[in-house]
Amino acid sequence: MTAPNEALLVALRRSAQGLVERDLSDLEDVLTRIVAAATQTVPGADGGGIACLDREAVRGRHATADVIREIDQVQDDLGEGPSVTAAADPPSSGMVIAHDLGCRPDTDRWPRFAAVAVARGYRSVMSTQLSADPRAALTLYSRTAHAFDEQACVMAGLFATQAAVLLHGAERAANLERALDSRDLIGQAKGILMERFTITSADAFDLLVTSSQETNLKLVEVARWLVEESATTRASAGRALPSDGDDGPGDFSQPTLRVM
Repeated sequence: MTAPNEALLVALRRSAQGLVERDLSDLEDVLTRIVAAATQTVPGADGGGIACLDREAVRGRHATADVIREIDQVQDDLGEGPSVTAAADPPSSGMVIAHDLGCRPDTDRWPRFAAVAVARGYRSVMSTQLSADPRAALTLYSRTAHAFDEQACVMAGLFATQAAVLLHGAERAANLERALDSRDLIGQAKGILMERFTITSADAFDLLVTSSQETNLKLVEVARWLVEESATTRASAGRALPSDGDDGPGDFSQPTLRVM
């Protein structure tokens, strides 16, 4: 029989190799594999999933079974449970453990969730925060009370680290993509203003900044409105394009661009 530490090393090695070999753009599949590996390796674990906090609601993902998906949904519906605590308000260790959902103090901490989890056959839950932004947690479930000991916590923490690195990388990539999209929009808006008012690139940018300040809209939102307004104007049959020096449309609920 393979020792627990050896089993952990084998599982982590396979998981890491999978990350190298697979296209990381398929993030959802990779995370599902990490959850499955954690469930198979951490002593006492009978199922698992990842919970992400989205606008104060927990979204369960990558569940190893339908019943786990249902329990995660219960935490979302009730707004309580180990996953909610680990994702939204974890202790300094980042790990939340319910040793026995059928007894106090766990029943006092999450009374409604505990009753549902026990009714579905699960007594122990261990949830580890993956990242603060986006707020997420790896959660493992056991049908046995007091299933997760110190060794199980260490193992779960290592799998959680793998998942956290992936989530962090995905979030950074998403932020970069949004930044590039914003830059493209602002560039398009500057080009429209330069052509419309025969002004320099610097003057066009100053005009966008001034409009942003006066309308209390983000710079990229002003740019998006201008690009969409220009596209609509050009596509509308019978409507003339604004001539040089035109102050723009008369709808004052929208940004008004003025050449200084």
